[in-house]
Amino acid sequence: MIFVDTCFKKQSEYKPVWMMRQAGRYLPEYMAVRKSVSNFLALCKDYKKASEVSLQPVEILDVDAAIIFSDILVVPLEMGMGLKFIQGEGPVFDKTISSLDDIKSLNENCVNKLSYVYEALSLTREKLPLNKALIGFCGSAWTIATYMIEGKGSKTYAKCKKILYTDPELLHTLLEKINSVLKLYLEEQIKAGADVIQIFDSWASALEKEAFFNFSFKYMQELASCIKSKYPHIPIIIFPKAITGFLDEISGDFDVFGVDWATPLKLAKEKLSPRYVLQGNLEPCRLYSKEAIKIGVENILNEVKNLPHIVNLGHGILPDIPVENAKYFVKLVQGKI
Repeated sequence: MIFVDTCFKKQSEYKPVWMMRQAGRYLPEYMAVRKSVSNFLALCKDYKKASEVSLQPVEILDVDAAIIFSDILVVPLEMGMGLKFIQGEGPVFDKTISSLDDIKSLNENCVNKLSYVYEALSLTREKLPLNKALIGFCGSAWTIATYMIEGKGSKTYAKCKKILYTDPELLHTLLEKINSVLKLYLEEQIKAGADVIQIFDSWASALEKEAFFNFSFKYMQELASCIKSKYPHIPIIIFPKAITGFLDEISGDFDVFGVDWATPLKLAKEKLSPRYVLQGNLEPCRLYSKEAIKIGVENILNEVKNLPHIVNLGHGILPDIPVENAKYFVKLVQGKI
């Protein structure tokens, strides 16, 4: 399996390629399935349809890995927080976490409630070609906590950071509880058929350096080490978004570091390679233009020549990207053009 081999620093005939958010609105086939359910969460919870849309990018684009269709916020949902996805606003919780009593009320024994994710993984692995990898994932404890405290997405993270600086132990208590669930959640994903795990830290850049390592990276390291100790054959990818200035101190029990599009790949290579395989980091908007794709891919491949590397976007694919351009990107990386 070229994807897994590359994660473990083995050279291959070409660099494996996939895209974050590759199962999504830019695909007409995805939209057809999406219209068959009442809302986004209903699609996540229908394991057969979640599996169907997970497989679509492999079938349509021939990417080297499928990532299971789900959302990082199903974890706090099953911990007892009501969740809705509102058009134009995104995810919104029916309550927020602001006290120790709020944290105590969260259900830590919720891993079995996430069975629809495991069923989707199992079905997808069953249908996926043997040479294609299946990626399971979760959000980092910090990123999940921001939504639980803010109640929705935020531009300032003021509520979360107010707790961080005025009552850090309260925030650590929440992060520890989330991480205890994530450890079991990822383990169940692996048991269900995930070949690779990716941990998304979407809001890492909300933190200054000391806070990032204390309240975010610490918990990612702990999570990765827990999984690695039990499943050393499972590659772990971490994706802490937009931490260009912190790369000098990145170290942990993971295999692949996801590079966001704003971080120069040359810099990431200087700081992290060859300790870690790098993943990324095409600017997603390059997919609007085949010429821009060609230049971007050539730049990436030249930078990582003779190094194992996973080609990806530096963030998720946008919903109005032409499918033909996405196909062109994948074929170009795989040397089929």
